[in-house]
Amino acid sequence: MSWHHWLPRVLVERAIRLVWLLPLAMVGLFTLIRLAPVDPVQAYVGARVALVGPEQRDAIAQSWGLNDPVPEQFLRWVTHFIQGDLGDSMLFNAPVVDVIMARWPASISLIGAAFLFSLVIGTSLGLIAAASRGHWPDRAIRAFAVTLAVSPGFWLALILIAVFSVQLGWLPACCSASPGLTMAEVTWGDRLRHLILPAITVSVVGIAPLILHTRARARAFLEGPAARHLKAHGARNLSLLMGPGLRHALGPALTVHLAGAGELIGGSVLAETIFSWPGLGEATVRAAKGADAPLLMGVALATLAVVFLGNMLADICAHLLDPRLRDQAGSRRQKRKSVSRLQSSDFETAREGKS
Repeated sequence: MSWHHWLPRVLVERAIRLVWLLPLAMVGLFTLIRLAPVDPVQAYVGARVALVGPEQRDAIAQSWGLNDPVPEQFLRWVTHFIQGDLGDSMLFNAPVVDVIMARWPASISLIGAAFLFSLVIGTSLGLIAAASRGHWPDRAIRAFAVTLAVSPGFWLALILIAVFSVQLGWLPACCSASPGLTMAEVTWGDRLRHLILPAITVSVVGIAPLILHTRARARAFLEGPAARHLKAHGARNLSLLMGPGLRHALGPALTVHLAGAGELIGGSVLAETIFSWPGLGEATVRAAKGADAPLLMGVALATLAVVFLGNMLADICAHLLDPRLRDQAGSRRQKRKSVSRLQSSDFETAREGKS
């Protein structure tokens, strides 16, 4: 079935979902931030508390609109959001949109590298485990997957820093480039060296599910009638999985991985904090500590948009790679047409009977 039969329906369904999801997310986000036990004025004043009197604190709160009723504050925020204004960051003293746009490339490069790394490693190990079911490679890979699944991200990051940065001195443990250099002086090789350890830390959350999911799908393919027929003619498990089995397992693996975009973003917040990576995750932690409510809400809405796009891409990839989903969409479309024609026929029959 051609893409124009099912793609518009998928996009319309996701757009309808976003219409009711976005207001709920905005209400929940605003409520959580207002309930946080942090005084924004106190966080803004910081060490200058002895220099700022009560009148000046009231003036700051009045200028930020913190003395207004909460519903009025929420409506003002929603109105500004509709106009494309997310407010000003108190920590960075700049519009929230500018802060997000300045830090978004660093986060995208980190999350994208972790996405590709976990997809390649998780899928490859899953295929190897399926091809050697019951033998030591299968048991070793499953033990590796379970160990990764229960390992805290910060613990793995500290292990990587201790081994590759402190003991061996191979890779840097901080920042996206060497200190003291301007962005024009930083080479691609230097950027790649700084990216390796944070990307490995973020990819941990995606490798273990991919290994186990790919292994299960690949085993189902090897136990199917087509694979048994090919094996009867001398084909080996690994050669089957690198050919038709890869297409059978790669679609669901890619779908699962795209649907887990939220976990990668959550992992990037931790990794950016540990490795001082200048992305949105590091800015989010600073905003939470400093009670920078406009920046927190702006980053949360940007994260919501990325997770939503990831889920929508997962649905589109699932339809592209699995013809059964396209056939189901076509069957529902044909069924609606049949019902519509049947209702029209009944209506014409009833009108002729009355005449």
